[in-house]
Amino acid sequence: MSIDYSDGQYSGEDEVLLSASFTREDDGEGSLRPRTLAEYIGQDRAKDNLSVFIEGARRRGEPLDHVLLHGPPGLGKTTLAGIIAGELGVTLRKTSGPAIEKPKDLAALLTNLNENDVLFIDEIHRMNRAIEEILYPAMEDRQIDIIIGQGPSAASICLELKSFTLVGATTRSGQLSSPLRDRFGIDIKLEMYAPEDLRKIIERSARLLNIPLTPEGANEIASRSRGTPRIANRLLRRVRDFAEVTGDGVITYEAADSALTRLEIDRTGLDAIDRRLLRSIIDNYGGGPVGLDTIAATINEESITIEDVYEPYLMQRGLLARTPRGRCVTRAAYEHLGIAEAGNGQMALEY
Repeated sequence: MSIDYSDGQYSGEDEVLLSASFTREDDGEGSLRPRTLAEYIGQDRAKDNLSVFIEGARRRGEPLDHVLLHGPPGLGKTTLAGIIAGELGVTLRKTSGPAIEKPKDLAALLTNLNENDVLFIDEIHRMNRAIEEILYPAMEDRQIDIIIGQGPSAASICLELKSFTLVGATTRSGQLSSPLRDRFGIDIKLEMYAPEDLRKIIERSARLLNIPLTPEGANEIASRSRGTPRIANRLLRRVRDFAEVTGDGVITYEAADSALTRLEIDRTGLDAIDRRLLRSIIDNYGGGPVGLDTIAATINEESITIEDVYEPYLMQRGLLARTPRGRCVTRAAYEHLGIAEAGNGQMALEY
């Protein structure tokens, strides 16, 4: 179900639970975030490389080179930005691409930075292209050109900036312009988490929230969390509710399985909408190919919701494929749904 903000209420609990985007459900997430690289779980390759870059900058007494963090939502980009600032011992200033509407907004942010501060811009791919042009000299030469006045009396002023590190985060790195991407000296891609790392994150969150949790309960939540820490923490809180109300308060395997089943989240992390999406392609379009807008109309969902929330995980699990002609289900999807053969005599894609 899609999320409707018109009346301030969510219209679909399932999407809130399994969407990796930040929602009001995650208001308490900040207290669970690690503060140092040593506390940060998972993303070992990115973490190891980043620790070297930070230590090198710290030893030289220089600002860290500009950092681009990209990957699906909910994997820890904002957390890593905070860790970078903490490890360097400087202040973190946060904003987002859509929030920077005018050149003066960017100028105010940059001129208020202290020496070697970290400026974090979330969803940087949504920043206005005119703003990007102003950002280029700031990143390269620590200068910013602003126009004062209008018409014949307008004048350009060059302001010198203090050294700073720009950390840009994006869920759609392909939408970044080449000139902006080229100005980031450190490029870090975050991958979906393995169940073992998610289990460690869930156990850590349970300790911080004082939630009684068994290893088997943690494993069960981890296996259904779609490889995303934000979803894992969200499911932990919801399973806690079921364990406290319908059980003895301890999250065991049985308690976790029962709660997640009631939430219609199966053992691979698929929810009712995931399964309805796959079934609609099989039942109505013979397994595909079929266009995104057609699928959206069939299951009464927004196209962007399907593309950003549901498709990435279905493709990662090998259940759905994007082809030049449209979306197709794979043989693994038929097996997952217990369907032996594709509709209309067509065979499913082999993956």
